[in-house]
Amino acid sequence: MIRVVIIGGGWAGCAAALTARKAGAEVILLEKTDMLTGLGLVGGIMRNNGRYTGAEEIKALGAEELINITDAAARHVNINFPGHQHANLYDVTKVEPMVRKILEEKGVDIRLMTRAVDVEMEGRSIKSVVLADESTIKGDVFIETTGSTGPMGNCLKYGNGCSMCILRCPSFGPRVSISYRAGVEDILGMRADEVYGAFSGSCKLNKDSLSEEIREKLNRDGVVILPVPKEDINIGKLDLKVCQQYALPEYAENIILLDTGHAKLMTPFYPLEKLRKIPGLERARYEDPYSGGKGNSVRYLSMAPRNNAMKVMGVDNLLCAGEKAGLFVGHTEAMATGSLAGHNSVRLAMGIPLLELPRNTATGDLIAYANENIKTREGLKLRYTFAGSVFFERMKQQGLYSVDPEEIRNRIKRIGLLDIYKEKLV
Repeated sequence: MIRVVIIGGGWAGCAAALTARKAGAEVILLEKTDMLTGLGLVGGIMRNNGRYTGAEEIKALGAEELINITDAAARHVNINFPGHQHANLYDVTKVEPMVRKILEEKGVDIRLMTRAVDVEMEGRSIKSVVLADESTIKGDVFIETTGSTGPMGNCLKYGNGCSMCILRCPSFGPRVSISYRAGVEDILGMRADEVYGAFSGSCKLNKDSLSEEIREKLNRDGVVILPVPKEDINIGKLDLKVCQQYALPEYAENIILLDTGHAKLMTPFYPLEKLRKIPGLERARYEDPYSGGKGNSVRYLSMAPRNNAMKVMGVDNLLCAGEKAGLFVGHTEAMATGSLAGHNSVRLAMGIPLLELPRNTATGDLIAYANENIKTREGLKLRYTFAGSVFFERMKQQGLYSVDPEEIRNRIKRIGLLDIYKEKLV
């Protein structure tokens, strides 16, 4: 049997594991921490703007499991907040066990607290990954979905210090670039001022630290918008964000809270003494990161060059997905790229042509468009997401944006790719 080894258990890695299993592979999923879904542990936003289209394309292509889970765990459905329409907010406290259960049911070998630190090569191919305990795991094909955040030195060098974020580097060790260990130079994203990396786009506040009125409104409506005192408005901070789809004036002029189980604060960081000046937030406390009053994790410092089938250039048996594959933002984007990488891992092992999603699909166009732009200096300053920034506008111009599931399904059917991820190849 073909063995596919996936390094990284975030949304992209979980998606890749599912499609590789469907294609007939034995799948080992390595995750350095004690939980799956990565940034899904603190994320929570789905189906906003073009992500609705992206989610329905994933389902039509045959990788519906993770979309169904986030839909089932939604606390709020079809809500609007500045710059974003028809969003679902899933409960970040419920999703991870649901994802772990479906992976186990599908026969994925999940190995938690297992950190890959190096590779053993045979020519241009990876023979095995080396773990922190010096043991090795052999595979036929490898998929890197390690993300682009960490180690702590990056947060110190390009941010405001270690923020003790959801990645928990001090406990579980730093992220290691497997593609770099295999001899491929990393690509680094930039901010508008050409400093490398970008701050994560949001923080989490402890709900119990908010006023009863705000808690009730947040639980009822899913969104609370609180004006920022004029003297504290900082438009320049928007340039620091990973999530350019939220880099709108409304996010500097207001405190915008979303209910994802925690109170998701849509800003990279906000000084606590200023936050507590706002009525209802007098006792506010950060839940994640603990240093949300000063800084957040820094991302986009470790991307691999790849083709539009998600294969890493320069290594014969390595694919990538999620943020490792480019300046992508979001869970839907991670699931979309991960699903393609997982399916193609089996094709690669079998020596059959890899699948490239055509550009008359939103997912195919996103993958190709991001790949084109990352080759330019200006393109390294942009972010690519179904939900906003430059790509959502492109989706609308290209006629790719739709919130009609049947229309999206028919589009995938017309190009002969309906349920392609469900085909058993071996």
